Amino acid sequence: MNNKQISRREFGSQVLGTAAAAAIAGRLSAQDNTSETFRPRYILGSPMYGYTKLEGILPEVAKVDAQAIDIWPKVHGDQREQIDQMGHDRFRALLEQHQVSFGCLTHYKLGPFGLQDEMRFAAQFGCRTMVTGGKGPKELTGGELKAAVADFVEKMKPHLAVAEETGITIGIENHANNLIESPDSLKWLAELTPSPHLGIAFAPYHLPQDADMLAELIRQLGKSIVMFYAWQHGMGCTTKLPKEQELLQMPGRGELDFTPLLAALRDIKYTGWTEIFMHPVPRGIPILEPTAAVTDEINRSRSYLTNCLARI
Repeated sequence: MNNKQISRREFGSQVLGTAAAAAIAGRLSAQDNTSETFRPRYILGSPMYGYTKLEGILPEVAKVDAQAIDIWPKVHGDQREQIDQMGHDRFRALLEQHQVSFGCLTHYKLGPFGLQDEMRFAAQFGCRTMVTGGKGPKELTGGELKAAVADFVEKMKPHLAVAEETGITIGIENHANNLIESPDSLKWLAELTPSPHLGIAFAPYHLPQDADMLAELIRQLGKSIVMFYAWQHGMGCTTKLPKEQELLQMPGRGELDFTPLLAALRDIKYTGWTEIFMHPVPRGIPILEPTAAVTDEINRSRSYLTNCLARI
């Protein structure tokens, strides 16, 4: 396979079928962003629904104004495992039936150096984005941090060769307790990356909840951002809390003002994925019950983000 992105028409014929691809292409063209206009390109994260079957999740994608699904494995979700259980042909048929693209495969447990087989798997379905965490020493600063990020980037080169081969872009999330965690580590990653196939999955949850600082960081990272999580810290996601407190991670519920962040995304002409997100406690359960309640909650946050955009 060459290193060029396949066209929408090729993607449709290979994965979704002509009718489904045409519908997706129409939504894509309607969301082309300029510095004057910005509309998030939404993707739906499968673990928002816990271990719900894909047959129940895929119909929800269009309901949240998304065009794609982000597939996660256990423990957060089990939809990656479901694909193997149902068979790849059945999964393709479900994507085509619901006119959904396989937009992202998230795989933390494999880490950045264990993705090669999964990249080849994802490419079969036209998936062009994978997300994972970084790997390396923690809590470094200054020159030591820069050197560690440079070492990480060097170790990624064999994996980026496969990413180029398959047309995948690997997004490294700024995850807690990780080499790529701080604003400085993100800046070094953006500066030192040797390939457009290595980018950043930007998670406000794991950064100081200062809207102006986050917005400035987005502008500094620019085209390196390939995934934006509409996700704030709220009261956290590591301890079981009453549901109303747990939901403070969602945009519009917690205290973080997303208006400056969206303005910054507009300024950098961001065209990557935007995923409205939170983690439940324990992992693997839906954020709410039943399925319709999850979709309603995502739409609640989406309405808030739309109002933020109107204020820019």
